[in-house]
Amino acid sequence: MIARQHGVALITALLVVAIASVAAVAMTTRQQLDIRRTGNLLHSEQAWAYVLGAEAWARVVLARDANESQIDTLKEDWATRPPASIVEGGYIVGRIIDLQGRFNVNSLVQGGKADEAAITQYKRLLRRLELEETLADPLVDWIDANLDERFPDGAEDNSYLLLNPPYRAANRPLADITELRLVKGYSAEVLSKLLPYVTALPQPTAINVNTASAEVLSTVADGLSLADGESLLEARGEDGFASVDNFLKEAVLAGKNVDADMLTVSSQWFLMVSEANVGRGRARLASLIQRDTKGTRVISRRREFTETVEVAVDEGAANDATGEGG
Repeated sequence: MIARQHGVALITALLVVAIASVAAVAMTTRQQLDIRRTGNLLHSEQAWAYVLGAEAWARVVLARDANESQIDTLKEDWATRPPASIVEGGYIVGRIIDLQGRFNVNSLVQGGKADEAAITQYKRLLRRLELEETLADPLVDWIDANLDERFPDGAEDNSYLLLNPPYRAANRPLADITELRLVKGYSAEVLSKLLPYVTALPQPTAINVNTASAEVLSTVADGLSLADGESLLEARGEDGFASVDNFLKEAVLAGKNVDADMLTVSSQWFLMVSEANVGRGRARLASLIQRDTKGTRVISRRREFTETVEVAVDEGAANDATGEGG
């Protein structure tokens, strides 16, 4: 009987030790997870602080540029892609993009009504990118204030309420260029070709001929080819055109009907895209910045974006900073 009691006591002791061991392992594991989770949160907050710092840097650079130059070109400091900045535990990359070097789709409608000159230019851009120019009509209908479909390819509520899920045409300017995904005909394939050359700004804007691509420059008048756009690109060089009049004097534009009011040599709207990696934390930010005579201001922010932020990164230094080196 005594031996049996000793056996029960031993088994009970072993069970207690086993339970205690399981509890200790569970507590240790939970503690390690909590420590890692806390570390990840701290790294994420630190990365977010870094991209906000990059945004502040962009505002300073753009404000200084406005005081030093009356035109905006791709040679200036703001347009230069800086190398990655190595910080404790990671690195930051970023760049500033002149959005007035792109066609502003919100210029298609002004004062609630379609602007035929802007529509004509947009159709040229669509043809240049080998896209159907019929894509212009549903976009104008999406932006304009009325509910009348443009003939023959427009699209208003009736076209969207039949979809699953159904929705209505916005009948207002695009809040963001990614809103194009909702417009009839703007498939992923169309957007992949179009997005590098268009933007959606809060107000109609002129195209900066000093920062626009050859594709966009070739749309300023009928009868221009991509080769003509590349010729204009070469003519402006690094220093750019001092005025719109100088741009219009280029030989390839001789005899062409160009609307000078739709062109400029300086810009007010920029996009700062930045990314910070700190430990396991990562933050991405796209900041729409407006610059005028009163200074610079951030109009909107997005945490995800399609614009690239590729810059020169020293992989060895980045690995040393993040502790990921071999």
